[in-house]
Amino acid sequence: MRHPILTALVFTSLAAPLAAQARPAAPDSSDLPWPTGTFSILAYDPVTGEIGGAVQSRVFSVGNGVLNAEAGVGASATQAIVDVGYGPRAIALLRQGISPEQVVKSIWESDPDPRPKDWTKEGRQFAVIDAKGNVYAYTGPKATPWAGNKSCSGSHHCTAQGNILAGSAVVDSMVARFERTPGHLAYRLVAALEGGQSAGGDTRGMESAALVIVKKDGGVWLHNDTVLRLQVDDSPDPIAELRRLVEKAAAVKQIPKAP
Repeated sequence: MRHPILTALVFTSLAAPLAAQARPAAPDSSDLPWPTGTFSILAYDPVTGEIGGAVQSRVFSVGNGVLNAEAGVGASATQAIVDVGYGPRAIALLRQGISPEQVVKSIWESDPDPRPKDWTKEGRQFAVIDAKGNVYAYTGPKATPWAGNKSCSGSHHCTAQGNILAGSAVVDSMVARFERTPGHLAYRLVAALEGGQSAGGDTRGMESAALVIVKKDGGVWLHNDTVLRLQVDDSPDPIAELRRLVEKAAAVKQIPKAP
């Protein structure tokens, strides 16, 4: 469910889709920001208490800015016309017990919109999940189309969102694949990305992907809350590489093997 004043989704594309095999152009000398056509998912596993997220984009090293997560607190994804400050602020507000809906609305409404002409807050896409699995997502009216989000239903806890996508089928497929995939959260998150890609994904193609899962003391070392943190920065098939790394983590007993 979105804030009623923030539901329009149509906007002229900020960057024309690139050919499937072309690399994205580097930012030019005018120092304009770099939009991220991206699809991501945030999720919570009520059985294990793990919180996580995964993302894929046709930009270099998308994992550096989109996902934030803290064990026992929640996670966020900030994308499209990105303000990376949204992520840490979301985690700080979640620590105070503020709901994901109020976190999203508070951060967006207090955004001073410092670059309205070329990096407007009307184009931001922002999703939050808390440590109980409550979710809320916002897609700005100037996020590059197709842009939108969808939440899981029933006993599942997730939100999928994206921009510069082939269409609504991308987020629909992400949620459907997440809901029907068994096993550890890592496999479910990767399956969601695979589902999104199978429905057309980012219309410009693929380049990078990332995944993070947290749980209090859930990592392999002492006082480590990071179950998994994986990043594929430049690959012709980053989702396949992300799956390989998840399977490697299972092979070394960092996570359970797939059922």
